[in-house]
Amino acid sequence: MIISQSNLHGLTTGYSAAFNKALSEVSPDYKDIATVTSSSTAANDYAWLGQIPGMKEWIGDREVQHISEYGYTIKNKSFERTIGINRDAIEDDQYGIYTPMFSMMGQEAGEHYNDLVFEMLTKGFTEKCYDEKTFFAADHVSGDKTFSNTSTAALSTESFLAARQAMMSITGDKNKPLKLVPDLLVVSPKNEMVAKKILEASLIDGTTNITQNLAKIKVATELSGDNEDAWFLLCTKKFLKPIILQIRKKIKFDMLTKDTDLNVFLQKEYLYGCDCRDNAGFGFWQMAYGSTGKTSGLG
Repeated sequence: MIISQSNLHGLTTGYSAAFNKALSEVSPDYKDIATVTSSSTAANDYAWLGQIPGMKEWIGDREVQHISEYGYTIKNKSFERTIGINRDAIEDDQYGIYTPMFSMMGQEAGEHYNDLVFEMLTKGFTEKCYDEKTFFAADHVSGDKTFSNTSTAALSTESFLAARQAMMSITGDKNKPLKLVPDLLVVSPKNEMVAKKILEASLIDGTTNITQNLAKIKVATELSGDNEDAWFLLCTKKFLKPIILQIRKKIKFDMLTKDTDLNVFLQKEYLYGCDCRDNAGFGFWQMAYGSTGKTSGLG
């Protein structure tokens, strides 16, 4: 292939198309458990996180309900992926073999938001949320009571029902119920069949399954490996979901292919890459229950 800016433009258009097509075809599973927010600064402050007072009967003057303020900030991070192609390979007409590589890059970029969001679930056992306690903790305070949204129990009908009851029993200011009904069970591939037995089977050992259809199942491959025993019960039907995905700059494909670019002039290498700025954080702990799944029973 004769190297010219016109030919390079056509080549880049093809690579870009392959990238964007693969990017668009990735399933946005993160939307099932995360609220997406936009960011215009280096970090967003979510000081308003906390118990939001509910409606009350209006008698006399308005009663001003002061929302508790917390210092919870999500700082944006930069992410990138770059591929270098030697100019000699383009001159020797080997450019066609690289198209699948750009499709793979687009697919990896498309998985970025999923990775960020589902990783927050496992981080919830060790990282703090707005109330300065770990997201999954045994001593969260709501109103004048203390609640637990965590355990170490392996997934079973008994541990599922215990988690469900714990979430639905949480109250807020003045001991009013928060009316949280969990609707999504997130599990690893290892726990998929256990989850299906709990939530989809009509009969268990010849007895009517009382937990059938109490929640939907989300199998997250991101939970494989060290986190394969963990499982999470979530309430995802409120405006704010358990996890927050904060986007400062969307994923963008770019390149350095001009003769005057230093990478081309000095190293005979065309650079193609994508980058973005974003991060994930925790929403309301009340909307999530997490278990490490390391022990039997209801530990």
